[in-house]
Formats: sequence, C-alpha cells, structure tokens
Amino acid sequence: MSCRETGRHDAMPWAGGPYSAWRQVFPGRVASVPEVRAWARDLLTGRVAAPVLDDVLLLLSELTTNAVAHSDSGRTTDGRLTVYLARTTTLVHVEVTDEGSATSAPAVRVPEADDDGGRGLWLVDLLATEWGSHHDGTGRSVWYQVTG
Repeated sequence: MSCRETGRHDAMPWAGGPYSAWRQVFPGRVASVPEVRAWARDLLTGRVAAPVLDDVLLLLSELTTNAVAHSDSGRTTDGRLTVYLARTTTLVHVEVTDEGSATSAPAVRVPEADDDGGRGLWLVDLLATEWGSHHDGTGRSVWYQVTG
C-alpha cells in the first residue's frame, strides 16, 4: 500500500479494459454517510465480489466521515462533498472530494486501543491497494483503489 500526493489524472484507473464511472454530490453532513454507502452499494452490488464490496464500502464510509468531520464541507451550512466511483475489470477506484480545510490535512495515525476514532486513513492504508490525496484551489480529494 502506498500514499502519494498526486494530480487527479495520475490516480485514475482508465488504462486496460472496460469501465463504469459514477459521480454524485452529497450534503456535507453526518446523515450523508449512510446515503453515500447505500448509493455505492446499489451501484456495485453484482459488479464486484462481495469481499471487495465490503472493503470499498468500509473505506468509503471512513473517507466520507473524515470529509464531514475535518473539512469545510461539514463546517458550513451549505457544505458539499463529491464522491466519484469507477470500476474496471480489475479494480474499484473511489475518490471523495471535500471543500478543504485550513486547519487539517489527511494523515495516517495508528490508533491507540482505547481510541474511539482516528482509524479512517489507517484503515485505508491497511486495506487499499493504493491511495493518495491531492489539493487544488477548490478542495481536497482523497482516493483509493481496491483490486478484485
């Protein structure tokens, strides 16, 4: 597994085979986390193996929660986050874009046994084949890929 700060196009899985891609904008609120999971589950069920789907949904929940908790998407009344999903014959690519933050940046932190939180990017680092983040003038994106 690896994390890298990258430009958006370097991270996309388009080379090699047919693919499907979807994009959806959600409100930057806690209630969006299960909505994002349901949206992704509906799109990917039957298109990827069940263990891959489980990993994709878990990591998507973590990134969505992070976007709401740690970015301006969740701090402003009209905050939004965008979820991008792509599936090829060999992998699933997921990207969550939020409105950025002046006070925080994505970082992996090994959680303590008694921590109630802080496992999001640690789980992404553990389960994703590859992941990274990038920042542009409109926000920050964190992406990951799961093979299978």
